[in-house]
Amino acid sequence: MLIAPFAGPAMNTAIATAWGDRKLLGRSILRYFSALAVTIATTWLLSLILRQEIPTSLMVESSQVSAVAVILPLAAGAAGALNLMQSERSSLVSGAATGMLVAASLAPPAGIVGMASAIGRWDMVISELFLLFLQLCGINFSASLLFRIFRLSAQGTRYGCGKKRVFFSALAITVIALALLLTWQFSHSPNLQRSSLAQRANAQVQKTVEQVGLAKLVESNVRFTRSNIEGQDTLLSVVYVQRQPGVTASSEEIRARLTQSIQTQLLKQDLNVTPLVDVKVLETPASKQ
Repeated sequence: MLIAPFAGPAMNTAIATAWGDRKLLGRSILRYFSALAVTIATTWLLSLILRQEIPTSLMVESSQVSAVAVILPLAAGAAGALNLMQSERSSLVSGAATGMLVAASLAPPAGIVGMASAIGRWDMVISELFLLFLQLCGINFSASLLFRIFRLSAQGTRYGCGKKRVFFSALAITVIALALLLTWQFSHSPNLQRSSLAQRANAQVQKTVEQVGLAKLVESNVRFTRSNIEGQDTLLSVVYVQRQPGVTASSEEIRARLTQSIQTQLLKQDLNVTPLVDVKVLETPASKQ
């Protein structure tokens, strides 16, 4: 991410939008997608050379889109605009921090698109392409608005290439695209909200274990699996518990009761997933005589 060539084109696109400069906007967008294409092609080629056949755990984790994924590009765009519009001494946002924010928004999904396409995981490709376009629109929206707030516009005396209608058109296209992407995200559950849904399910698992009262929770791990089962979004819950003092039920009875309760509660949450639950009852060491 330190060398990802995204920060320059991102800020140039936002400046061109705020200025209303059609030529600069076209060149910046071209540089934008050229940088993304190079990143995708490089990771695709490396995946083939290294003979990658399955997605890594980091790929799976990074491809889990959060319901609040739009916040990162909005922050990155705002940070970039603040860094460019304020003097070096008065700015609270460094250039390095801006570059890292933009790279963190765009480099991981671009890399995953190339790697996932090389191994034929088109579900991951679609989710990361969605994330890429969401990041692009979010960065451009927040940065161009901040540039306008700092009075960077087509009416400047030293710059006469900008046009108001280009600014309004570019901003309107950005807003419409951002709205459409967010609508698609929240209407296609759980594919584009897996990270947030996994956290929500994990909270429900912990609450259910407490309500049943047969055992104390040691640890719970809830995640979407990397397996690609057609027509099924598998939510795997691995729960480690320790029996409550005074409970005489066997480990199998505790396991069966908790498994049924957890699956029932997860289905009630209307997550649109197939919950698979594995409860492991751990026994404390025998007391020393």
